[in-house]
Amino acid sequence: MVAVAAPELNLKGGRFKPLSYAELTPEQKAYADKELAAGRSPTGGPFNIYLRSPEYAELSAPLSNYLRFKSPMPRKLKEIATMLTARFWGGQYVWYSHRQQALDAGLSPAFISATAAGERPASMTADEAVVYDFCSELLATRQVGDATFKAFVDRLGERAVVELVSLMGHYHGTTALFAVDRYPLPNGAKSEIEKPM
Repeated sequence: MVAVAAPELNLKGGRFKPLSYAELTPEQKAYADKELAAGRSPTGGPFNIYLRSPEYAELSAPLSNYLRFKSPMPRKLKEIATMLTARFWGGQYVWYSHRQQALDAGLSPAFISATAAGERPASMTADEAVVYDFCSELLATRQVGDATFKAFVDRLGERAVVELVSLMGHYHGTTALFAVDRYPLPNGAKSEIEKPM
């Protein structure tokens, strides 16, 4: 019989103490083993937070994956919703972790800088503008007016309303968890959103 070394998790956290593999309950180990076998890195992101409720992590993953990667809305529009939700919360880690994803998806550095400053970007495509306006209005007023709703639906459809608002809901929860944990930014990472909207 060959002894297998326990995986090195190298977790990060604030209030949620980074756990070692030896400290995990059987349920936490099952979740960690499955994530590691799938090639996911535990060193960043919500891994350490999700260990507190592996059942929640397991149940929420398919929905998160659908909203983030499989729903038909273009990725850059999803990133606008994600960045605005992070900005709303003053969510440094979610902002940091999605900044490069937003650039890779086609959002301009000027768009991201304006959003970080709490300003409406000066130059947007029509699709970017309807998503920005829809999300901003929803976050600011907890409602969307008829004109904003119509402009969004006319360009992207009713399905996009349901899936975009659901994506924002996902990031409300995720960003709030990082905030409650006081999850740290990586060493050397710049804090771009000093205060919530």
